[in-house]
Amino acid sequence: MARSHQPGVAHTRGRATPLALAEARSHRSRADTVIRWLRCHWLATVLFVFGLYGGLPWLAPIFMQWGWTGAANILYTMYATQCHQLPQRSFFLFGTQPMYSLSQIQAVFQMTDDALVLRQFIGTSDMGWKVAWSDRMVAMYGSMFVFGLLYAPLRGRIKPLSWQLACILALALALDGITHMLSDFSGIGAGFRDTNAWLAWL
Repeated sequence: MARSHQPGVAHTRGRATPLALAEARSHRSRADTVIRWLRCHWLATVLFVFGLYGGLPWLAPIFMQWGWTGAANILYTMYATQCHQLPQRSFFLFGTQPMYSLSQIQAVFQMTDDALVLRQFIGTSDMGWKVAWSDRMVAMYGSMFVFGLLYAPLRGRIKPLSWQLACILALALALDGITHMLSDFSGIGAGFRDTNAWLAWL
């Protein structure tokens, strides 16, 4: 019969060496410690991740205001892979308004409806600087973070949702994401979700 070996453990003549066994136990002990910590602090971990992911886009306009354009451009470039960054659908900091219409942006930037061009506009010293992702992304990830904070002191008093109700509540998010994906197949700014005409028809 073939002799079984413990993965990752050195063997001498079919038997694990004491040193190898000690190292294996040490690795398992560290892994168990990490797992136990995550089980006890999963909510804090999730809040940290969402806070970091949702907070970094707000640093881009702050960095622009401070003159740290290199650091700001890194954030704009990084989050451009996650969001369309259209300026008419984004918040602005340090300007006269928190948001601007397409016509206001065209007046100071370019008279274009091309989304790939418009997304390059990050603001001016007068208008302020664009947050590195759209108002929709701010609402989506910001609400997760805020409700996570609200959940923290109440989680011992709240009855868990059934998986059926959780699925029903997730339908709105799924509908939003799927229709955006289908719309974007036509190109950013050219799909049926570029305006609210589809919603009026529905």
